[in-house]
Amino acid sequence: MALKKKPVTGMKDMLPEEMEIRDYCVGLIKETYKSFGFCSIETPCVEHIENLSSKQGGDNEKLIFKILKRGEKLKLDQDREEADVVDGGLRYDLTVPLSRYYSANANDLPSPFKALQIGNVWRADRPQRGRFRQFMQCDIDILGEPSNLAEIELILATTTLLGKLEFHDFTIRVNDRRFLKAMAAYSGFDEADYDKIFITLDKMDKIGLDGIRAELEENGYAKESVDTYLQMFQEITNDVEGVRWCGQKLEGYLPADAAASLETIISSVERAKEADFKISFDPTLVRGMSYYTGTIFEISMDEFGGSVGGGGRYDEMIGRFTGQATPAVGFSIGFERIVMLLLERQYQVPTGKEKKAYLLDKNLPQEKLLEILERAREERGAGMQVMIMNMKKNKKFQKEQLARQGYEEIVEIW
Repeated sequence: MALKKKPVTGMKDMLPEEMEIRDYCVGLIKETYKSFGFCSIETPCVEHIENLSSKQGGDNEKLIFKILKRGEKLKLDQDREEADVVDGGLRYDLTVPLSRYYSANANDLPSPFKALQIGNVWRADRPQRGRFRQFMQCDIDILGEPSNLAEIELILATTTLLGKLEFHDFTIRVNDRRFLKAMAAYSGFDEADYDKIFITLDKMDKIGLDGIRAELEENGYAKESVDTYLQMFQEITNDVEGVRWCGQKLEGYLPADAAASLETIISSVERAKEADFKISFDPTLVRGMSYYTGTIFEISMDEFGGSVGGGGRYDEMIGRFTGQATPAVGFSIGFERIVMLLLERQYQVPTGKEKKAYLLDKNLPQEKLLEILERAREERGAGMQVMIMNMKKNKKFQKEQLARQGYEEIVEIW
């Protein structure tokens, strides 16, 4: 059997140019988020299959890389169903493992607990631009804080990071799952149909209002309910006035504090933000994860043509482990998509270090070599980045490669 050079479908090898940007981003992420009080944690990449298949992960539960039982536990001659042969899987996000982690360690953690996670996740998805089967996620979560201060902090921390990476004019779209349910109830839809209706609504960017209308009517929903429902989306504005309009229109359907809470989040972020971005109320924002219970948000960038991050409140997930409800809210950035956009821009990492290269003649005397090694040691001690390598025949190409890597000074030693 011939060996294969290419990585497995949906995975990729990373060249030094990309790794330099990735390493810089990881460092900046940790520095920025820790300045907001977040603490780094780590969970195993393998999770119990029961946790991954608990009907909280939405469509991701269909994309699990499952792991067979090992050793004596695996009895292929006796096993009849998948549950008999599988007991684990690779995590498809960082939220489910975090919920298990917190339920097991809550007594040893501060409250509220501000968690920072950076790690690979796996989904058996169809690869496309900016989407792989193995990819890195970067999440921040606040556990144990019921107020909207948690949402405000998460949005400010994430947007501050994006600003440091020189992203501008992006949009934070915000909504609340309680608004989605209230609008559906006001329109006369049955509660049992909400999830199906929201799946259709989530297609607004692709098929527009007329497409939503056609699909809802095709699915058998009453024309009067569909008309009432879609009329609201035409009247709502994408600002705090739109939030207030919903609070008045949906009185009796929407929890009393929901509109005021969302208005506070939007206005507070607008006043306290450091980066250059817009925050807008988007009543069509759904987010696919079924574990969201309140505020939801998403980062949209025109240069990507879609979402590069998102999150929301999931107050009921941890309670499924502990039996006790725990307020929780998280925000995840699309690390791979951010790196891809930086690479496409030919982003230069601001190292702050002077970079110098020595090209040595292959017949260089030992005394001269020792002299260069000592000089390089002193220069590195002074904060420089120093590369020492033998001179190649195609010296011009070698220098061009070094220049692309950011080496401003190239010294030939004979």
